[in-house]
Amino acid sequence: MADLIIVGLVALLASLLTFYSGFGLGTLLTPVFILFLPPELAILSTAIVHLLNNLFKAGLMHQHLSRKVLLWFGGPAFVLSFFGAAALGELGSMDVLRTYNMGGLQMEMNPLKVTIGFLIILFALWELFPQWSFKTVNKTLMAVGGSLSGFLGGLSGHQGALRSAFLIKLGLSKEQFIATGIFIAVLVDLGRIPMYFVYELDAIGLNISLILTALIAAFVGALLGKRLLSKMKLKWIQILVGIFMALIGILLIFGWL
Repeated sequence: MADLIIVGLVALLASLLTFYSGFGLGTLLTPVFILFLPPELAILSTAIVHLLNNLFKAGLMHQHLSRKVLLWFGGPAFVLSFFGAAALGELGSMDVLRTYNMGGLQMEMNPLKVTIGFLIILFALWELFPQWSFKTVNKTLMAVGGSLSGFLGGLSGHQGALRSAFLIKLGLSKEQFIATGIFIAVLVDLGRIPMYFVYELDAIGLNISLILTALIAAFVGALLGKRLLSKMKLKWIQILVGIFMALIGILLIFGWL
């Protein structure tokens, strides 16, 4: 029961915050799912919730979409999401890097957990230091940013922070920024989710109750976020979340999760 409450609260808060901060639903939800599921299933579960929630939000915000940005950024993101998902499948099939004993327990460091752990730490730092960004963004840089965002989205689900770092420099209105980011996220999810199944991630192990709880909570958060849309930023939450993400990343790297 505690797992449903934790996942539901995080999904609601994360979905709400995506409307007026640099947070992404996947960025926050993946580490929480990892507390209860293996990393590859956590990423797949997050992707399912992420896609359905963003389709819902796309219906709320579609009139503000910037089609030009969707083409130049979202197109490469969609294509590279296939390769990121393929990389996840390959990492999941690699041998253990190292085993060691700690407190009488045998710990394993494997390529997938180490990679995802480092990415979580990287994006935790990005959340904590949003000034790590770009001065200007042209069409070429948009394509590069879309490619990186799509690849990392396919690999670990962490696409929101990098996408925002590029889009924030394009002079879009607040509504255009949000709507265009939502549609780009949908493209990445449509690219990566089928690839997860191609690479035979064990979907049988999906926890449907966790997914449904997160999905319903995310829908509620989206409705609240649309109603409360503002420039408000909750800095103290951003700091706490960044620290939490970094901790999860460290635990993954050393095989403690």
